[in-house]
Amino acid sequence: MRILKSKPLWLVLALTCIGLVLASFVLTARFHLHPCHLCILQRVLFLLLAGFALLAAAFSPRLAGRTIGVLALITATAGIGVAGYQVWLQAQPMDPFSCSSSTPESIEHLVDWLGRKAPDLFMVTGLCQEVELTILKLSLAGWALIAFSAALIAGGAALLARR
Repeated sequence: MRILKSKPLWLVLALTCIGLVLASFVLTARFHLHPCHLCILQRVLFLLLAGFALLAAAFSPRLAGRTIGVLALITATAGIGVAGYQVWLQAQPMDPFSCSSSTPESIEHLVDWLGRKAPDLFMVTGLCQEVELTILKLSLAGWALIAFSAALIAGGAALLARR
């Protein structure tokens, strides 16, 4: 027996992702944190995930809603990869070139472009290996990894939920 409905799950997921992005802005300002390329990319992925979740809720239960839901799951999976990579980097000995090579890749170009368009939201000022804040012994990247994993589970549940 399925008791979950997909639309409320997608809406909760979208609101949670928006809340996480807002929390990242507040934490950055309050504790004078310096976000790196991977931090900013995770913000972008949370915003994309929120957008896909809102669209999936709007078009649920139709095929378009399910297709957009799959895009949300892909975005959550990408977020798991990015956050997991940053957690791994933070466990390594400090290296000033930890998250970028001598020639910027497409991700760095995208993040730098976003930083020029909206510097208050997306400006890179830190290194990916630095852990500036821990909450309950987890870095913010660790919390992002948990959040993206939970989003993947919630999105999967929404796709399988009653229409």
